[in-house]
Amino acid sequence: MVPLIVLAITTLAARVLGALGVDYVDSWSAAVAAGLAVMFTVTAVSHWIRPKRDGLVAIVPTWVPTPGLIVTITGILELLGAAGLLVPGTRVASAICLAVMLVGMFPANVRAAHGVDHPAAPRTPLPLRTTLQVVFVAAAVFVAITSAQPAP
Repeated sequence: MVPLIVLAITTLAARVLGALGVDYVDSWSAAVAAGLAVMFTVTAVSHWIRPKRDGLVAIVPTWVPTPGLIVTITGILELLGAAGLLVPGTRVASAICLAVMLVGMFPANVRAAHGVDHPAAPRTPLPLRTTLQVVFVAAAVFVAITSAQPAP
């Protein structure tokens, strides 16, 4: 739930700044991009902070080789994607890549929901986790679509 709260608060704060005249976030598309950037930065940090990292490694599906390396790589990709969302020229590509990554990481959420014997593993029930993933993917797709449209 923390990522959703971060996304919502940051997006709304960015939109308020846009309404107050900050051109960089003067649209919902830019505000959601900022919200996603902060959200992915927050989630990326957990890829290196113990015990959270250990819990993430534990939920990587068993058929995925080198789970520790995968967790490190996905954390790096989240940071790169977050940075890319903040640059208008790379925003669309970053949003698409992050949406695809979220879909690719979903099997780990399924594994976590079915119970992994690790105290730091996420415990979000699958229906809620699925809903959250849909919201995050939809936000990334929204940014990709609306950022790709020419400005009026």
